[in-house]
Amino acid sequence: MAIHAPTPIEEYAVLGDTETAALVSRAGSIDWLCLPRFDSPACFAALLGTPEHGRWLLGPVGEARSTRRYVESSFVLETVHETDTGAVKVLDLMPLGDGRADIIRSVEGLHGTVTMRHEWVVRFGYGKVRPWVSHGVGHRLDGDVITAIAGPDMLVLRGSRLPHPRDGHHEDEFEVSAGETYTFSTTWFPSFEQVPPPLDIDSRIAETIRVSNEWAERCDYEGPYRELVVRSLLTLRGMTHSRYGGIVAAPTTSLPEDFGGERNWDYRYCWLRDASLTLEALLASGYVDEARLWRNWLLRAVAGDPEDLQIMYTINGSRRLPERTLDHLPGYAGSTPVRIGNGAVDQRQSDVLGEVMIALDEARAKGLEVSTQSWAMQRALVQNLARHWQEPDNGLWEIRGPMRHFTHSRVMVWAAFDRAVRGVEKWGLEGPVEQWRELRDQVREEILSKGFDAERNTFTQHYDTTEVDASLLLIPLVGFLPPDDPRVLGTVAAIETDLMREGFLLRYRTETGVDGLAGDEHPFLACSWWLVSAYAVCGQVAKARELMDRLVTLFNDVGLISEEYDPHEKRMVGNFPQAFSHLTFIGAAHALAEAESKGAAEPGGQLP
Repeated sequence: MAIHAPTPIEEYAVLGDTETAALVSRAGSIDWLCLPRFDSPACFAALLGTPEHGRWLLGPVGEARSTRRYVESSFVLETVHETDTGAVKVLDLMPLGDGRADIIRSVEGLHGTVTMRHEWVVRFGYGKVRPWVSHGVGHRLDGDVITAIAGPDMLVLRGSRLPHPRDGHHEDEFEVSAGETYTFSTTWFPSFEQVPPPLDIDSRIAETIRVSNEWAERCDYEGPYRELVVRSLLTLRGMTHSRYGGIVAAPTTSLPEDFGGERNWDYRYCWLRDASLTLEALLASGYVDEARLWRNWLLRAVAGDPEDLQIMYTINGSRRLPERTLDHLPGYAGSTPVRIGNGAVDQRQSDVLGEVMIALDEARAKGLEVSTQSWAMQRALVQNLARHWQEPDNGLWEIRGPMRHFTHSRVMVWAAFDRAVRGVEKWGLEGPVEQWRELRDQVREEILSKGFDAERNTFTQHYDTTEVDASLLLIPLVGFLPPDDPRVLGTVAAIETDLMREGFLLRYRTETGVDGLAGDEHPFLACSWWLVSAYAVCGQVAKARELMDRLVTLFNDVGLISEEYDPHEKRMVGNFPQAFSHLTFIGAAHALAEAESKGAAEPGGQLP
């Protein structure tokens, strides 16, 4: 199959209703949408294939100069297309808060006349299942509608112009002149139910903007890059399911880390680590209610035997997400296999509980009431960790090679015991604090003796190597060692030397073969933002600001960022938008703001 020329990842914006999300290109093509949930099968899957795998296009015919923005603090996307004959404004959104699964699209003529192309190509089952598409009667309040049905899924298309579909497609071209408006909407619903009533579109647009603005106004961060921080917080909110409380790592699957390679993963699930770090970013910016919602999700997801703790769950907290490949899809830029599910669900990642305990400790510090059930759960998980902490694991990066004693994992084991001790000492909770203190000290001594290379004056990726890993930058950020400790400064220097690529940081050197995968990858953006935070806490404020200024230029025109960045080709790489990138940016902004407010200056933390 010929490879379809893909739209660059940075050319997409995201629409969302806090239950799922769509990716829409600058040209007006919705190329990715899973309904009704983030982890449901896609009905528009052109992102990972061709237009025949499903898309919804509403854009100008021929060449156009297109600019776009989000309306105020919402995910209501406004795109202006200018052609040689006129200009139109397209408004795209998924309404918030009504418990439905809708997309609204409208086009308004601004001046002159523009010919618009409208294509509605539905393919259920990730682009594989061609539905029965027909022109018929919808709800009693409707006129004619177009429906697409296959098995349990049904979509209805409403709009100002709906010619009869042909060969399972809706296709149309029409002219829009100044002052004219055409409005369309798509609604998903179970096929055994009646067609839902049409939306009151004007009120849904206004309400969506109002709700989003009110949420954004709760942000209490007033430091540098505030506009991007607020947009990143909104993006994290958009990836948090408003009813279940689960936080997905990204709304996409299989956008490659290595174009044309096999490093393609499904991120539409809830990693305890990523969710915990997201929670920390929200808490630092004034959002406590979100911590309560996520804590309730966590209690449901991990309920049961602590031995059965998983590193990730589905959006509603269920445990099964087996990995399989979709061989009918050619992949983004020919990158195969396209995966759904995630085999890392069965991995042992010893760092996870540390992140959970840090986040819940931060929530208590920010005023979240102590839940008896939540602390009982934490205590049981810590006791289980006490029995297993010495075992090797797959590490933060979900290494698919041999399990190791990864230094970052051990540091986070230390953090889990440390925050458990704090639970007793600071918050007056009950637990075997003497045992936890002893274990905390034992873990610390092991890390200092086995995870540190005295010759290079740096911590190492794992106990059996001299290689470094960007995750070691978290050592001062979680309190394992003070930021002015020579071992911390030496580690930061070694990471700069070994992992910097064209001004951005790799996770680790893939050529060592540690991850058991073929190919290479690009700089991982979260690692560069960890470096900003490390510079800031170590007193290297000028370096922190310089790197931060370089990083913020990578956000696209609507404030979104992917997992990785290719500095040679100057393009985004990996799943998009990526929670890990947005949350570490927020953390870096806070760290830099705090360092600058304290007047921190060189050479106090001068790196060797």
